[in-house]
Amino acid sequence: MKPGKPLFLAALAFAAALQLSPLPARAESLAVAARTVTDEKAVFATIESANVVAARVRTGGTIAELAVREGDAVTEGQTIAFVTDSKLATQTQAYDAQIAAAKAQLAEAQSSYNRVKQVFDQGYETKARLEQAEAALKVARNNLKSISSTQTVVRQQLEEGAVKSPVAGRVLQVPVTAGTVVMPGETVAQIASGDYVLRLQVPERHARFMKTGDAVRLAEPGKDGPAPEGRIVLVYPQITDGRVVADARVEGLEKYFVGERVRVWISGGERQAVYIPARFISTRFGIDYVLVKGENGKTEDVIVQRGLPRALPDMPGAIEILSGLKTGDTVVSP
Repeated sequence: MKPGKPLFLAALAFAAALQLSPLPARAESLAVAARTVTDEKAVFATIESANVVAARVRTGGTIAELAVREGDAVTEGQTIAFVTDSKLATQTQAYDAQIAAAKAQLAEAQSSYNRVKQVFDQGYETKARLEQAEAALKVARNNLKSISSTQTVVRQQLEEGAVKSPVAGRVLQVPVTAGTVVMPGETVAQIASGDYVLRLQVPERHARFMKTGDAVRLAEPGKDGPAPEGRIVLVYPQITDGRVVADARVEGLEKYFVGERVRVWISGGERQAVYIPARFISTRFGIDYVLVKGENGKTEDVIVQRGLPRALPDMPGAIEILSGLKTGDTVVSP
């Protein structure tokens, strides 16, 4: 026997002891069983506002004041711009003068009527003259009411120059600047109502798998914590350019930019998969091993290929095993 042969045999025996060793008394064991899980697909989605409302001008004129810019938060009814028209101011002054004249005419008609009425009561004036004075008084009163009503309309147009935010939210676009001439109905600002959704555009081959209530999970962690999760609330019944559009409600979307693209996981059907807790897997030199209990009670290191982690209801820290294990195997914690 060569001098190095005993050392070689001892090394083989030691390696065999590592591969086949008795089950530790306090080791945890788990029976491997395939389970039906939802197959997830990674797709891109955009952060969109559920409602984008336009703040429009009610009366034409020139924008004298612009109080918001892109990104500002606004409340419902807040004045975001003011439109003025020099003609309206001139008309208001003209109506002020006409009202003053109408009031003077009314005062003169009232005085004339009072004199005629006094003389008529004394029996020195005809009834026709009294009726004529009374008619003149009514005309003066109606004239004052007409001019006052017209002035009220002009003042209302001046007040309608204030462009108010129709909803509370965030300003997305302001296509005008101070000094811009606008016509009635033109948009001063586009406002996102603050109710954000995750808009998915999925290839049409996934249309038969998507339904309202399916879970949606952002692939990247949130800006202040774990990856947000939500549910699909609407699947649009029309395929556009080979894609199905769906909206999902996810908490925390207001922390993202409107229009920002994110990667999400959605349901893509069901399949059979093998999962075990992560604590049953040991990694040595970049290779994953799992201790498998044999029929003789011995354990053996089996090389496995791990998949993505997943939080299952009965197994929070689960790891999918793509190869190396099958249903019926018993794994032991290292």
